[in-house]
Amino acid sequence: MNAQTSSRIAAIQMVSGPAVEGNLEIAGRLLAEAAARGAQLAALPEYFGILGMKDTDKVAVREAEGDGPIQRFLSDAAKMHGMWIVGGSAPLVSSDAGKVRNSSLVYDANGNQVARYDKIHLFGFQMGEEQYHEARTIEPGAVPVTVDTPFGRLGLSICYDLRFPELYRAMKDVDIILVPSAFTETTGRAHWETLLRARAIENLAYVLAPAQGGRHANGRDTHGDSMIVDPWGMVLDRLPHGPGVVMAEVNLERMRGLRRNLPALSHRTM
Repeated sequence: MNAQTSSRIAAIQMVSGPAVEGNLEIAGRLLAEAAARGAQLAALPEYFGILGMKDTDKVAVREAEGDGPIQRFLSDAAKMHGMWIVGGSAPLVSSDAGKVRNSSLVYDANGNQVARYDKIHLFGFQMGEEQYHEARTIEPGAVPVTVDTPFGRLGLSICYDLRFPELYRAMKDVDIILVPSAFTETTGRAHWETLLRARAIENLAYVLAPAQGGRHANGRDTHGDSMIVDPWGMVLDRLPHGPGVVMAEVNLERMRGLRRNLPALSHRTM
């Protein structure tokens, strides 16, 4: 697929709660805002459809691939706005009845699902009273995924994947790296921006990072600071906190120029 030189992309920031219907209503409003502002590609954060009161809430609303309210919403919104949409993550059926696949889903402007990535790296963290164990409710994926679009080749990842640069090295000739996230405030404050800019710089690629950002109904604080980073590591737009839309222009010709000027990708020996 031949990519257009210039396009507008958007990162949607949310503060999702336990009610799927309410979350989808908010996501719909924010996607409409992005479309009205000229976005051709918009990405929602991890857990945009549900961030429950407890970890098992997402298991209760998991969907079979191709069916369910979250997936219908994404397809309908893409078709309505004539816009490509990345559903940051949705809980899909896994081989374990007590777990989900945490899946990033890509829809084209006609509402067709064209790619799915299942989160590979599962977050585990404990610091004082704060702790997370994603492996208890999530079955990991195993395969890196890229998809060609009119805006360049997208490389799909989710949240904790950001800490594993080898995943992005496995994405050949990727133009825009997707990192929908729900970073904790603790780890996000320390590492979020540094990691995003590093992934952009080392891959000479754009990074589109929509995040959860605020205090959730379950008491959890997510870091937010959704941003779009260019291939030189410069932050083009960001939103520190609360629901909203982050937008920027992707210029593939500028990206190719940077890769010619600094051919680090071709200098790799491993």
